[in-house]
Amino acid sequence: MCYSNKYFVLTCFSLFLLNNANAQHLDDIHLSLPEIWSRVAANSKTLKMQDFKVLRSLEGVKDAKAERLPEISAEGEYSKITNLPIYTNGLFHTPDQYELPTHTVYSFGAEAYLNLYNGGKVNTNIAKEKKENEIAVAQKNLTTEEIKLRATAYYLDLQRSRIFKTLLLKDISTQEKQLAEIRELLKNGVVLKSDLLRGTLKLSRQKMSLIQLDNDILIANQKLNILTGLPEQSVIETEDSDSAEMPVLKSYADYLNDAIENSPAYRISEKETQLSKLNIKSVKANGAIKLGLYSNYNYSYPQILIFPYSIGLYGLGFNGIKASVPISALYHNRHKVKAAEIQYQQQEVEHADTEDKIRQEVNEAFLRFKEALTRIDVAKENISQATENLRIVNNTYFNQLSLITDLLDADTQLLQTRFDYAAARIAAQLQYYQLQKAIGNL
Repeated sequence: MCYSNKYFVLTCFSLFLLNNANAQHLDDIHLSLPEIWSRVAANSKTLKMQDFKVLRSLEGVKDAKAERLPEISAEGEYSKITNLPIYTNGLFHTPDQYELPTHTVYSFGAEAYLNLYNGGKVNTNIAKEKKENEIAVAQKNLTTEEIKLRATAYYLDLQRSRIFKTLLLKDISTQEKQLAEIRELLKNGVVLKSDLLRGTLKLSRQKMSLIQLDNDILIANQKLNILTGLPEQSVIETEDSDSAEMPVLKSYADYLNDAIENSPAYRISEKETQLSKLNIKSVKANGAIKLGLYSNYNYSYPQILIFPYSIGLYGLGFNGIKASVPISALYHNRHKVKAAEIQYQQQEVEHADTEDKIRQEVNEAFLRFKEALTRIDVAKENISQATENLRIVNNTYFNQLSLITDLLDADTQLLQTRFDYAAARIAAQLQYYQLQKAIGNL
């Protein structure tokens, strides 16, 4: 009986550990950077708001096109009327009352108006709404690139922290072995106790840095979970940074041409300028002649339009062409046209300013990326030098030819150069993606 209970407990405990391991395994998700972008595009609330703006602008285009259709309305009326007073002797004398045969009046009918010409205002409004839609699409593209760049920064930050953690764990392991050797030397009276204390102090600092890196990983992981719509407990595993090849650097002129052709910010500024030009045309149309076909038909009861009245239902319709000239627009519309022209001139200056900003952004991203590639080569060379320096100092210290401070400094320098190399590779990737965002290719 006792054996059965123990077996049951062990089985339950094993199942618990297995389920816990499986749950932990399910929470770990290996994602590449393109997969992160795909999840961000599908789950970002900011992008969903931009989608609604695009849909709203599409409805604006459809609404503007609907203005080409005829205006049709129907109306009906029901009322009670009084007798008809006739002032045969003047307004200030008692009138004769004409008794109407009925006091109930009603009518119903419909009218239609089809615009033939109004200065091209309908076509201009359609063109304006299409520009608004193009601006909304370009704005969505710009927001998409900004969100993707933010996700890239979080992803690379997570990747860098994990690389630092791996390097730090290796260094801590090396420091613990080295500290064990120093303890043995201290027992034999070869080194001072201060050497052991300094080594222990450095090791405790390294372990504190490890705690900070763990927190950095958790923070970056949570940011990515929120941005990609993953559950809070998901652990994102990044790709190996060392295996990634650095992109090939093109010329600045090529990047600038790509920016002018593809940059969403440039497209937005360009289309806003075109929209301002269309607005001038739309305002000028306010003073144009308006021409259209109209039709109206009504049934009324009784016939009280022409005297003498008739008790009966009758129908009356009108068909024709209606033309109107807004003469007051000669002075009412003049300042509106001038304001629209000034706005267009302002937009042209803003467009030129946007082009200057894009050139500056591309140039800065280009130079920083070029600088980052150089920094990788320098950092790689520094690792070789720091490794050789540590080898020499390590031999001299354990042969009592150098101080513990020299050994600790050499250890720190080697770890720092490895950090610098990893950071340089991550920074180069981030600078590359910033350059791609500047040219509209992210």
